[in-house]
Amino acid sequence: MKQSILLCALALACGSALAESGSRFDVAITVDDLPSHGSKPADITRAEIARSHIATFRAHGVPEAWGFVNAVALGKEADSDAALDVWRKAGYPLGNHGYTHMGLSQAASLDAWEDDVRKNEPVLGKYMAGKDWHVLRYPFLDAGGKGARHDDALAWLKAGGYRVADVTLGFDDWAYTETYARCVAKGDQAAIDGMKASYYRRIDQQLARTKAMSQRVYGRMIPQVLLTHMGAWSAATLPEVMKRLDAAGAHYVTLDQAQSDAAYRIPSPGAGNGAMIERRAQDAGIDLAGLPAVEPVGNLDALCR
Repeated sequence: MKQSILLCALALACGSALAESGSRFDVAITVDDLPSHGSKPADITRAEIARSHIATFRAHGVPEAWGFVNAVALGKEADSDAALDVWRKAGYPLGNHGYTHMGLSQAASLDAWEDDVRKNEPVLGKYMAGKDWHVLRYPFLDAGGKGARHDDALAWLKAGGYRVADVTLGFDDWAYTETYARCVAKGDQAAIDGMKASYYRRIDQQLARTKAMSQRVYGRMIPQVLLTHMGAWSAATLPEVMKRLDAAGAHYVTLDQAQSDAAYRIPSPGAGNGAMIERRAQDAGIDLAGLPAVEPVGNLDALCR
């Protein structure tokens, strides 16, 4: 034992490894809204945003990151298709996020929602030629609530060979996207720095809350599925986000590896709606009071006007 401790002291990373060994947890990375999420600064392209994500993921040993596509965006910005090319050339898979990002409960009908999902498929077939792209992330994490529309949609997806990508962890990166683009355009670095400081605090708080919540609901830290977005804010902050995940004990796995855990197979009348741990707590009547809190995002809409 003494010899092991001495050897650890000689290795710079070993102390950290010992500190984290008891708290390591698996995380699968998923990215929504490819090829483009929200507004972006004028000096960066959609392909560069994709490259930035990939470089950060590779630097942190991420073996796979599913990117979920809204193909309607391909007709809106000239370089959007290049972002999908970049993603696939990196070896990362693409899945279905609905052609126009249509929430199931907000759709005019179940048929309209199914048509929106189906309309995405030619693009997925093109970019994922020879690979299975039948993984769906519900837009807005809106699986239709509970009842006939939810159940019929899920049955339709299963009949079409789809698997659903659940979510257990997220940092509300989407909420900062438009404000970040405005602040960059105005050159307001102080506002950007303030946003980043708040965001990074919230990440640490959310990680603490998720760990505590998982323990309360499942009696252990289950494998996590992280949701982030293909936006400029997300690209700019992702290196620090990943550092904080690493420090919290994250070990990166594939989506299938994470969702092979028994927790993901527990039936729910609202499967796919919202984040899975909170959904399971609601289904089981588990009180989540007293867990670590996460500070509000704040009034980002008022910044850089």
